[in-house]
Amino acid sequence: MSRLLALFAVALAPLAASGQDVNTYNRALSAFNAGELDTAAPLFFELSEGAAEPEVKGKAEYYLAQTFARKGLPVSAFITYAAIVNAGPQHPSYLKAVEGLVDMQQHLDEQNLIPSLLNQAYTDEVRDRWVTLPKEVLARINYLVGTISHRRGRFEEARSLLEAVPPDSRVYAKARYLLGVVLADPRFPGRPGEAEELDQAAIAAFKAVLARQGERQLELKETRELALLGLGRLRYGRGEYKEATAAYERVPRYSRYWDQALFENGFARFQNEDFGGALGSLQALHAPQFAGAFQPESWILKSTIYYYSCLFDEVKTTLAAFDEVYGPMARQLEPFTGEDMELIPAFNLVSASENRRLPRPVYLWIRNNERIREVMRVLGHVDEEKRAISGQGAWKGSALATQTMASLEEVRNTLLQVGGTLARSRLREAADNLRAFSDQAEIIRVQTALDEKDLLQAGVDQKAQLSRQSLYRPAMPGPAWNYWKFQGEFWIDEIGYYQYTLKRGCPAKPGDGRSGETPQ
Repeated sequence: MSRLLALFAVALAPLAASGQDVNTYNRALSAFNAGELDTAAPLFFELSEGAAEPEVKGKAEYYLAQTFARKGLPVSAFITYAAIVNAGPQHPSYLKAVEGLVDMQQHLDEQNLIPSLLNQAYTDEVRDRWVTLPKEVLARINYLVGTISHRRGRFEEARSLLEAVPPDSRVYAKARYLLGVVLADPRFPGRPGEAEELDQAAIAAFKAVLARQGERQLELKETRELALLGLGRLRYGRGEYKEATAAYERVPRYSRYWDQALFENGFARFQNEDFGGALGSLQALHAPQFAGAFQPESWILKSTIYYYSCLFDEVKTTLAAFDEVYGPMARQLEPFTGEDMELIPAFNLVSASENRRLPRPVYLWIRNNERIREVMRVLGHVDEEKRAISGQGAWKGSALATQTMASLEEVRNTLLQVGGTLARSRLREAADNLRAFSDQAEIIRVQTALDEKDLLQAGVDQKAQLSRQSLYRPAMPGPAWNYWKFQGEFWIDEIGYYQYTLKRGCPAKPGDGRSGETPQ
């Protein structure tokens, strides 16, 4: 907003031509310069609707948007700037409106409507003109349009846009993170032939975020955490499980993405045959502090770890816990996942401050979606502006108030549709996940029963085998660490540092030298 505020600080020059429209414009401009915004806005609106001279009409539209922004009505300003941008480059205030639109996006942190509008407007016809915009404005445009390109699967286009964001931009870290995600995507053109080159470029992009310092970067703390998740996922996909674990364990404890890091680290440690470490990550994730987390797959992973260790009683206990926690959720979701679920009711399910019609973990999981949070945030701005304008005595009953309220309501309805689409998709995703993991649970349950039968038929006394084994303390990471035996109590300073040791119920294979040793 700094550039926009600078524009406000400069007295605007009146038009030199004569005529009624020009006189009205000059009166509006004088009021604007004097800070009399309630007087200026209706005059600019009158000219924007009916001025005969295109120059007067165009300038009035632009300064009406400026008036809205200065009055603390950013959504109304965005609507007015958007109308100018949609009019095309022939509009006399076109480039200034593009700049104003980017300013409003930053002010609102709006990630759906404004990026889509910029994406639509950023054509080959205007590209040469847009490069004359201030450097930071162009950087933000490249980032915002890059997000749309990524969502729509235009990966090479997204790469080009994101790589164009310079290091001195405030959105550089965000652009580098998204660039890493784009390059690591399995759908990126050129894979698998260029997989190594793309992977290394993605790793470099994530590391650029982690190396970034300073408060000038927008949302740097959250972006760094996302970069660690991105780095961990890429390392995991490459089979570099130890390196993946190192990335996941750098995500700060109790940060926004820590529960996701715990879950994914469980998979990385499992793949690295660190069964005790994997169970330790899941132990933290299943602590009471994460009672509201929606992580059904974590119980499937836990049962899989026990299955690979032939600890069949623990497999059954874990699957029973999965059924107890997530079985009722699946039944509770059934009324909200049908094809006839309308968009606005779907959004209303998750937009309320509390909704007991949905399982709480699912409700929180959907509300935590960044795009849904953004929709709710901008809807809050829309409602605030509607209240402000309806209570604005100077505008009451005017054409300005009537049309602005109608435009705000139109934006509100569009946002509800966007939010409803996102909410309905997440509801179905939650239901699909529960069905898929329930099916996996049943497969593990059946395979466990078959393996138990095979051991019995082979005459293996598994209980005797387990009783002969000892459990040892896990290895200490360093001299500054202490060991405390877990006794069923979750202490906040211990969560995240758990490490299991396991017995092994599998019979030793001939020649492998193992007789049920304890993984550390």
